[in-house]
Amino acid sequence: MAFLANIFGYILNFIYEIVKNYGLAIIIFSILIKIIMIPISIKQQKTMKKSVKVQAKMKEIQVKYKNNPEKLNQATMELYKSENMSPFSGCLSAIVQIVLIFAVFFLVKSPLTYMKKVDAGVIDKYVKIMQQNELSTTNSGYPEIELIREAENIKKLKEQENTEITDGEDEKIQLSEIKDEEIDSLYINMDFFGLNLAQVPTKSSDWKAYIIPVLYVIVAIASMKITNVSTPKVENKENKGGEAEFDPMAQMNKNMNLMFPILYVTVALMAPLGLALYWLMNSLLMIVEKLALNKLLKDEEEQ
Repeated sequence: MAFLANIFGYILNFIYEIVKNYGLAIIIFSILIKIIMIPISIKQQKTMKKSVKVQAKMKEIQVKYKNNPEKLNQATMELYKSENMSPFSGCLSAIVQIVLIFAVFFLVKSPLTYMKKVDAGVIDKYVKIMQQNELSTTNSGYPEIELIREAENIKKLKEQENTEITDGEDEKIQLSEIKDEEIDSLYINMDFFGLNLAQVPTKSSDWKAYIIPVLYVIVAIASMKITNVSTPKVENKENKGGEAEFDPMAQMNKNMNLMFPILYVTVALMAPLGLALYWLMNSLLMIVEKLALNKLLKDEEEQ
C-alpha cells in the first residue's frame, strides 16, 4: 500500500503544483484514476451481464443434479468452460477497488510523506515540537494532518522574539533559528470552498466538517440504487410449494447494500476530510460511469 501511495503521491503533487489547492487536486486526481480504471470497469460490466445468464443455467443444473454432487461439479465446470468464464470472474475488479481504497487512505493520512516527500526526520522533529509544546489541540491519530494545520501557527510563533520550544528531548530550540523554507515545506493549501480538508469530523467542533461525509453517504446510496436497478436479475422461480426459492446471493447483496453505507460513513467521520472528498468524487463518477456503460453495452447488444 505504501508503494502505491508513494506513486499516487507523485501524481497528486504534480496536480497540486498546478492548481495550488488540495481539494481541486483530489477532484482531478479522482477523475484521472477513474479514466485509468475504465477498461477494468467495462470488463466488469460485461462479466456481470454474462454472469447473470450463467447463473440462470446454473440453477437448472443445480435442480437437475441436486442429489448427485459429483455430476453437479462436473456440469458446473463444463458450463463455465463452454461460456469461457471463470468462477472467479469479477474478483479482479473488487481486488483493485480494495487496493485503491487503502492506497488513497495511506496517501491522505500522510500527505507530507507521500505527496510532498518531506524528509521523515523533519516531520518527526515538528511532531515532537507540537506534542511537547501543546501546539496541537487534538490527538486524532493523524499527526501529519495536524502538522499541516499547525504550520501557520508555528510560523507565527517564530515571529515572536526569543521564543523557545523543546524538540522532545528537553533541548531548547530558538524558533528564530528555524528556516522558513523548512516550515513552508509543511504547508498544503487545504482550504476548499470554506472547508478545511485537514479537519477530522469527529475531532472538530466545526459543523461544516460534516458536509462532505453526509454528501458522500447520500451519493453512495444513490450509486448503489442505480447499480441495483441497472443490474440484470436472475429470475427467482417458485418451488413446488408455490413459494419463491431463497437466493443466498441476492440476500448477500441486499445485506451488503445496507452495511456498506454504515461502514463508509463511519470511516469518513474518523478520517481526514480529504478521504471523504475522494470517496464523494469517486461515487459521483461511478454513477456517471455506470449510466454511460449501460448505454454503451446496450447499444453493442442491439447491434
